[in-house]
Amino acid sequence: MIIVLKPGTPPHVTQELLDRIAESGLKPLHLPGAERVVLGALGDERVLADLQLDGHPMVESVKPILAPYKLVSREAQPEDSVVRIGNAAIGGGAFAVIAGPCAVESYEQTLASARAAKDAGASAIRAGAFKPRTSPYDFRGHGAEALQILRSVGDELGLPVVTEVMDASDLDLVVEKADALQVGARNMQNFTLLRAIGQTRKPVLLKRGMSAKIDELLLAAEYLLAGGNREVVLVERGIRTFETAMRNTLDLNAVPYIKQRTHLPVVVDPSHGTGIRDLVTPMALAAAACGADGLLIEVHENPAVALSDGAQSLYPDQFAQLMAQLRPVVSAVGRQLAC
Repeated sequence: MIIVLKPGTPPHVTQELLDRIAESGLKPLHLPGAERVVLGALGDERVLADLQLDGHPMVESVKPILAPYKLVSREAQPEDSVVRIGNAAIGGGAFAVIAGPCAVESYEQTLASARAAKDAGASAIRAGAFKPRTSPYDFRGHGAEALQILRSVGDELGLPVVTEVMDASDLDLVVEKADALQVGARNMQNFTLLRAIGQTRKPVLLKRGMSAKIDELLLAAEYLLAGGNREVVLVERGIRTFETAMRNTLDLNAVPYIKQRTHLPVVVDPSHGTGIRDLVTPMALAAAACGADGLLIEVHENPAVALSDGAQSLYPDQFAQLMAQLRPVVSAVGRQLAC
């Protein structure tokens, strides 16, 4: 349920109502907005009815949250959330580009790729230390050593770093080194991992599973928010369909659809969404045009020798061209490119 308070409700009254909700055994939520303060109560609605909050003089209305995802829904929070990764804002009119190599291969490779991304205007660096691979014989990342390299490169360039966490046992190590955590498509419904990440306060990029419905993505995000972590960004990265011409089918329909239903920012990953270098730029521009709050792009200093995902990684000059083309599109849809 959500409880909408009247304008000008004093803070002490808000706290009294939150205390009443908590004392009844429900989970209280404080969701201040631009014009209204909204309170939430998660749990048995019959208990909330017994509190008779709709009779309180400072309560404007009490209504149920109909969506199965309570904290994620726009019913709970009409205003867009803004998630910050370092100094980079995502959402609320801010459009962020997170770029870098698929994987940390060496210090020199990571630094060169990340510098190219920064020089072209990226607002954060992405690279994998732990790589989920379909084959156990493929390159699976350098683990803890790669995390240290990524942290050193981020500090040297003055940019925040984003990297994937694959297992709850690695969470403390990744939290220590990264500015934001990524949950990959294969782990979208790893609920043990989601619950553990929910206990942190690190920003999270949650990727849609390759066969996941939109409601399943939003319910996965609900795990994170229910654990207390509200710094969540959703990532559309393509889904598996009958089409085999591309690595995945980039579902840009999902972007405006998701944004109608949740206040969380939505970022698009056209690198994984297509798997084809020449398709990354046009789909990135299309993502900006359809309302995305940012992009996740793979950039490698020399994709021809990349240890993973070279075919979908942009060369530095291609990424610079993408950023130049992106600026007028972002401006045309009323956003501001975060640099």
